[in-house]
Formats: sequence, structure tokens, C-alpha cells
Amino acid sequence: MKKIILYSLLSISFLACKNNDEKVAENQVKEDSIKIEPAKSEADVAELVEFSPEKMSAYIQNKNPDTLYVTNFFATWCGPCMHEIPFFHKKMEELQGQPVKFTFVSLDNKTDWPTEVSDFADEFNIRKNVTLLDGSLLTAEFFKQNFKTWDGSAIPFTLIKKGDKVDETLGSMTEEALNQKLSQFLSAK
Repeated sequence: MKKIILYSLLSISFLACKNNDEKVAENQVKEDSIKIEPAKSEADVAELVEFSPEKMSAYIQNKNPDTLYVTNFFATWCGPCMHEIPFFHKKMEELQGQPVKFTFVSLDNKTDWPTEVSDFADEFNIRKNVTLLDGSLLTAEFFKQNFKTWDGSAIPFTLIKKGDKVDETLGSMTEEALNQKLSQFLSAK
């Protein structure tokens, strides 16, 4: 009889512990779950304009001679690109209201457009200045037709243009170099 009572007590204890462990495990799952933020909406990504190589060529070639155009080709995975972007952003804010147009052309993979590129555009508040260009569609002919020095083998690349005056810079620019180049274009009549 003592054995039956002892086994009964032990069985009840084990069942109580098992139920408690299940409740603890259930609570831990709820507490340990990671809340996933929703991805960018299609509307956010749609604000980023995609150019075909032909449309990019037309954009580069047809310019108002009274406006200074600063076109920076970058990718979010490119360290030197990301290093120089704050300099461009600062200059863009300084020159606001003047006849200067900054365009940041993303050469990121299409799969990164709704995430990395969209986040980048928001981080620097330049969504309206970012253009998407599918780098896989670019040919050697595209580079020959549009640039004197850039063959597309490296980024960042910056094209500064006003009228017939053109400056091409391959590689990351310092803030001083950017300021100097833009000052030369803005002071020229």
C-alpha cells in the first residue's frame, strides 16, 4: 500500500512538472520570438525610378546648359561609395535652390532594390534623387558612348557636367575634392 501511494505521489509530481515545463517552454517561445518588421511597401520601392541603359544614356546626354548635373554611380555594397555619399548629401543641401541636380544611380542587384537601396535612400533622405540601373544590362558600348574614362569596371564613378564642360572621377572623392570641383563648375560662366 505504501508503494502504491508513493508511486501515485511521484506520478502526480512528474505530471505536474511536465505541464509546468510545457507552459515555461510556450512562454519562452513567445518571449524569444523576433518581431519582423514589414518589408518596404511596393509604393516605397515604386518611388525609386528605374532607367534602362538607353534612358540613362539620354539622361546623361541631354542636359540644360544652365544647370550643373552631378551624377554619382554607386552600389550599397561598395565601401568607398558609401564613404563619399555623406559629402554629396551635404553639398546637395548647401546648394538647394540653385541650378544643381544631384542624381545617385544605383548599380545594385535588382533583388536589393526594395531593401538595401530603399533603406539607403531613406537614410540619406534622397529617395527622389536615386535612380535604379540594372547593371547586368550594361554593355561595353554603353560606356564608350557615354564616358571618356569610365569602362564600368569599378565604382564609385561621378560625372559632373554643365553645358559642354565635363568632369569624370573614377573612385571615391574626398569632401575637399568634391567641393573644389563643384566650385569650379559653379564659378564658370
